[in-house]
Amino acid sequence: SAEAVRAALRAPALPVTPGTVEAAARHVALLLPRLHLIHAQRAQGTRHIDTLLAAYLAEAPAAGPPRAHHDVAILQSLPGVGRLVVATLLAEAAPLLAARAYPALRAQAGLAPVTRQSGKHRSVLMRYGCNHRLQQAVYHWARVSAQCDAHRRAHDTALRPRGHSHPRAGRGVADRLLALLIAMLKSDTLYDAARPRKRELAA
Repeated sequence: SAEAVRAALRAPALPVTPGTVEAAARHVALLLPRLHLIHAQRAQGTRHIDTLLAAYLAEAPAAGPPRAHHDVAILQSLPGVGRLVVATLLAEAAPLLAARAYPALRAQAGLAPVTRQSGKHRSVLMRYGCNHRLQQAVYHWARVSAQCDAHRRAHDTALRPRGHSHPRAGRGVADRLLALLIAMLKSDTLYDAARPRKRELAA
């Protein structure tokens, strides 16, 4: 609480040897330029990603039937999708998105479980052989989506009583999001939170 913080700050300082405070202050002064540099580089990278996404959105669609929405616009309409998620999905899985290849996409993202069977023994395990950059992007997409979207939050909550851990429930949300994304890409529609979906109503 705020009171506890104030009490801690007003408490008598720990005794230190002479020169300790000066050494710590000098060390902080040495770290500050590095923090400023990291902040500037991060801002530069963010601007570069935004520029690339804007250019990608402005590109003419590939040969084929006319489309109402660009793939990037459809992806950006989903809850929990930020610039880093969009950039990672395009960088790591653009061919799979273009092919609308849901099974391959969920395998590359580490969402398709691995089944091992020998005789009467059968076990279903998490997939570790995958694209780890894509896996991280999809994980954070599902995490943020469960925080800001009622459908995703309800799905995440429904998985907990079934014995799913937090990571396992997150993978379930991510898998549902990928299926939704591919369906939206195929139907050329943007995300609409008010639109009921049979699969979600049944979950």
